[in-house]
Amino acid sequence: MSLLADTPFSLLELAPVRQGGTVGATLAHSLRYAQEAERLGFNRFWLAEHHNMEGIASAATAVLIGHIAGGTARIRVGSGGIMLPNHPPLVVAEQFGTLDALYPGRIDLGLGRAPGSDPLTARALRRDERRAEQFPEEVAELQRLLGPRDPAKKVRAIPGEGSGLPIWLLGSSLFSAQLAAARGLPYAFAGHFAPRFVYDAVRLYRSQFQPSAALAKPYVMLGLPLVAAETDEEAAFIGTSSLQRILALMRGEPLWLKPPVQSMDGLWSPAEQASVNAFLGLKVAGGPASLKARLEALVRELEVDELMFTNDLYDEGQRLRALALLMSVKD
Repeated sequence: MSLLADTPFSLLELAPVRQGGTVGATLAHSLRYAQEAERLGFNRFWLAEHHNMEGIASAATAVLIGHIAGGTARIRVGSGGIMLPNHPPLVVAEQFGTLDALYPGRIDLGLGRAPGSDPLTARALRRDERRAEQFPEEVAELQRLLGPRDPAKKVRAIPGEGSGLPIWLLGSSLFSAQLAAARGLPYAFAGHFAPRFVYDAVRLYRSQFQPSAALAKPYVMLGLPLVAAETDEEAAFIGTSSLQRILALMRGEPLWLKPPVQSMDGLWSPAEQASVNAFLGLKVAGGPASLKARLEALVRELEVDELMFTNDLYDEGQRLRALALLMSVKD
């Protein structure tokens, strides 16, 4: 039996807008994408929070979670993640308590401490830059708000309290790994854009994990960038759309999802090429055989419990087809 047979596969959606496309068309595709993921047996469909990024349509994360959950029936839907310093914990508890009431047993609350934006946008969100330092306290506050019903509390999340909503901590460094371990919460590492500390973070989380009412033993989910195609050669070609978008991110340019190109030569400098490749250090790309070999090696080396993929392809049909190709490696 394949090492991957019992490893749940999930998806992270940033709602990438194609060059020349619209937000409306993008979000309609995101729903079709989630429906196909559900049909194929994916475990979760999470939506990211990003602000003031032209080409990314996932700013109103809780709204999109409701949209996706309302158009599906079984797949878990959640945030990957809500950037807690941008929001009062009470508002987050009420929003996700409402989502849980509408779609019971299907909502996940993933939390991060980064702004999900640039400093100017963070100020427009009325974000206090010092709040990132208060992340542990705000996670604890959110846990209390979503915890058992207590009429004696002066401030209550209604709806929200008593929901027992699953809380995940997300991160790309050792800070959130350590906090998730101390709180006994599941941990998701953002390997899809920040692979540098993955081995240290997973090792730290597992070694320091303290069982809690939420979780008896450590649970690690790893985010990975995916480029799945029928052949390795096709994957190399269609994967240039993602390369162009990351290059644009590094240059501070709009993040439209552009058509693939035959070669990136002339589009980037050697230094930019190295930076983009480092960004995608955990990329899983190729035909089914290459995908399977790469994924089995990662699961074996990192002892992860679940894999979550970004799948940013320009052609919507190829993007849907990639899901079936990915699931085929479980056999």
